[in-house]
Amino acid sequence: MKQIIFKRLIIISVVAGIIGGGIFLYNYLNQSELPESIAFGNGRIEATEVDIATKLSGRLTEVSVNEGDIVKAGQIVARLDTDELNAKLQQAQAQVQQAKENKKYASAIVRQHQSELELARKNLARSQNLYVNNNISLVQLQQHEAAVDTLVAAIAAAKAQVIASDSAINAALAQKQVIQTNINDSFLKSPIEGRVLYKLLEPGEIIGSGGKVLTVLKMDDIYMTIFIPTSYAGRVKVGSEARILLDALPNTAINANVSFVSPDAQFTPKEIETKSEREKLMFRIKVKVDPELLQSGKLQINSGVPGVAYIRLDSNASWPKAVDSAKLLN
Repeated sequence: MKQIIFKRLIIISVVAGIIGGGIFLYNYLNQSELPESIAFGNGRIEATEVDIATKLSGRLTEVSVNEGDIVKAGQIVARLDTDELNAKLQQAQAQVQQAKENKKYASAIVRQHQSELELARKNLARSQNLYVNNNISLVQLQQHEAAVDTLVAAIAAAKAQVIASDSAINAALAQKQVIQTNINDSFLKSPIEGRVLYKLLEPGEIIGSGGKVLTVLKMDDIYMTIFIPTSYAGRVKVGSEARILLDALPNTAINANVSFVSPDAQFTPKEIETKSEREKLMFRIKVKVDPELLQSGKLQINSGVPGVAYIRLDSNASWPKAVDSAKLLN
């Protein structure tokens, strides 16, 4: 019995030794396959998200896209009810027309009074000659003088009415423009080209000012943030060639480039590296997926997917085995 137990212990020890040696050998080989000219780090796919919101409150009449749809920049993706605004626009147009008619009337009054003033001045000139020759009384002369002064004042008042009409026209036009702008803003457009990530509201729902309707993922700005040690950071340049291997696509290498290198060292987040690595100062690097690859439609990925980014510090260096054996997506 003791011999059987002893043999089992020996077998277990041998198996444990083999497993331990295998793990050590695996780690050693994986570590040794990364040359000094390759920097790498763990991270997650991130992307710029843009919220499409309304500056007006109202009722949604249409949301023309669904989650996962590709939208173009400037494409109408949702609409608000504009019946009330359309009525206000018609009212503003009527006010503009009324103000223009008032200006025409005031201008006609100015011309009429100017014609009357010309006649009144001629009458005054004749009266002055007649008064010098004692052919009319002083009262008659003064009446003609008063008529001239009255018409001068009437013309000034009519001109003021023309100016007031201009102001009324400008105010009505401004009000019309405000309403038209609100109508235009009731048609929600995507500011970027991208993929609809979230559809937050449905047609018929009431939305407040600033309420979000959709969230769009910017397809030409997908990247991974990694942290690398100080010894590598000084050799990483913006534009350096990189490859990304995702956990979801372990046999595919995604073409990428370094788009940002932090000028300051910092501690890495807990989830990025081991405790020993977190105790070191690291540099934050942003590795951006090739925009042409994203626009080609060959790559469909979501933000949050974990993976590893490899950066080539020397253009002549060979990629690690994991990258070199994977299918390059470019």
